[in-house]
Amino acid sequence: MSQPKPWTQPMPEAQFERMREILAAPSPIGLEAAMTYGVIAPYLERIQAPGWQLHRFRGNAGIVLDSHPGRDDLPSVMVIGHADKIRMQVRSIGKDGKIWINSDSFLPTTLIGHEVRLFSQDPEDPSQWRVMDGGTIEAIGAIHFADAKLRAGQVGIKPEMMYLELHTHGEKPQQQIERLGIRPGDPIILNRPIRRGFSPDTFYGAYLDNGLGCFVTVELARLIAEAGGFDTLRCLFAIASHEEIGRMGSRVAAGVLKPDMVIGVDVDHDLDAAPGVSARRYTPTAMGKGFTLTAGAIVSAQLNAIIEQAARSRGVPYQLSISGRDTGTDAMAGFFAAIDAATTSIGFPIRNMHTISEAGHTGDVLAAIYGIFGALQDIAAWDGGRGLGADDLRSGHPRLDRVTSIQAARVSEGEAAS
Repeated sequence: MSQPKPWTQPMPEAQFERMREILAAPSPIGLEAAMTYGVIAPYLERIQAPGWQLHRFRGNAGIVLDSHPGRDDLPSVMVIGHADKIRMQVRSIGKDGKIWINSDSFLPTTLIGHEVRLFSQDPEDPSQWRVMDGGTIEAIGAIHFADAKLRAGQVGIKPEMMYLELHTHGEKPQQQIERLGIRPGDPIILNRPIRRGFSPDTFYGAYLDNGLGCFVTVELARLIAEAGGFDTLRCLFAIASHEEIGRMGSRVAAGVLKPDMVIGVDVDHDLDAAPGVSARRYTPTAMGKGFTLTAGAIVSAQLNAIIEQAARSRGVPYQLSISGRDTGTDAMAGFFAAIDAATTSIGFPIRNMHTISEAGHTGDVLAAIYGIFGALQDIAAWDGGRGLGADDLRSGHPRLDRVTSIQAARVSEGEAAS
């Protein structure tokens, strides 16, 4: 009897806990080492196959696990997740002790009332960092203080209204805060680790964007290490920094290691369930229907075809996600770094992106892991085990001057109904 497919089963609890640990690591933009060095690197060092090497960088805390260090003669593929979390930052401290913040890539209204963690350098030793828990993000204090239009929902919360409430009271509250060493630029992140959702195989919490991409990359490395690696393919498992402010870290990783292929792994939208957007006619990507594969932008049609065929042959569910000029993901790393690489972007539809209650489906995450794994197996076994090389990529671009004609087909009513 055949074994059930992992992507059709509930995610095992140990694997879910590993995902939770990665997503919970405090890694705001520019300070990713808690995830990359503190959580992921030790795990990768435990599971890596003999001869593999972990690369680190001078200017950022990104890491890359390399299955064939120094083997520039082998075809190579870089799979990239990004570790940086969108964050709030301290802007100024008011005389009343309110810590005024920016809301960065968050919709301000979604932040009100949520618990956060503030990270700050020790004023006596700036090389050391501390954390402050117990505060919440607020904007108006109470509905009683809002003007009539705000109370009626006719106007919204503005970014400049947001502040961190630390419940300071007594004499000279501003000085109380300043004595703690809090200062402009200190990062603040949401405090909600993921937990299982109400509906089967769902989960929710903060920072699915993009702890999920990191988790997929790490699990992919584990599967390939357990399989003994590929003799004909160099795999580069990258956990990048600074994606949320321009995808800076992945372009450095690509520029240094120069992969032949790049697969960015990032969250996508559940557009089928997105409220109020039906008139925009989005592609109806949906939670629970498999990983998403980007079409458009700078995506390689050849690489996409390989991934599609790999998913179909293994029964891994996937759906197409349409992009215009820019994928918006680390799939752009090769182009930004001026590296000649075939590229695509893979994701998983989530809801409530950039909120404290992002929600996803474990089956989609597992489908992404096994879909990419299958594609890499096929790339390594290309042409009877020779492996898909750079020349294959150069010569494999679809030729629209050599196409077959689509003919209208006539079917009977019975055939159409079936």
